Amino acid sequence: MSDEPAKTGSVEAFPSRRSMVVSDELNRLMEMLRSACPDEARISFEFDDALRVHIDVRELEDVMAVEALLPTLGQGTFRDAERGLTPHHAFLHRVTALVDR
Repeated sequence: MSDEPAKTGSVEAFPSRRSMVVSDELNRLMEMLRSACPDEARISFEFDDALRVHIDVRELEDVMAVEALLPTLGQGTFRDAERGLTPHHAFLHRVTALVDR
């Protein structure tokens, strides 16, 4: 090692335009679902090779209403709705659907 101070060059940062396309689209989907689902519904998204929405509701009547409603939202954005278990919440019912976006 030499005793000379290391020379530092000037490095310019690339212009940063934070792309919020995915977040903006998920927020639009969430707003659409919140306005159509029961107030107490828990809505979440999962991505594993495909985007899915999970809607957890307490009443079985709400499950049937959500199942009937999903295909009509966003010109068919939500499809193939299925009922399933809600992890760690034995008293909730889950409707899961694929998101076509």
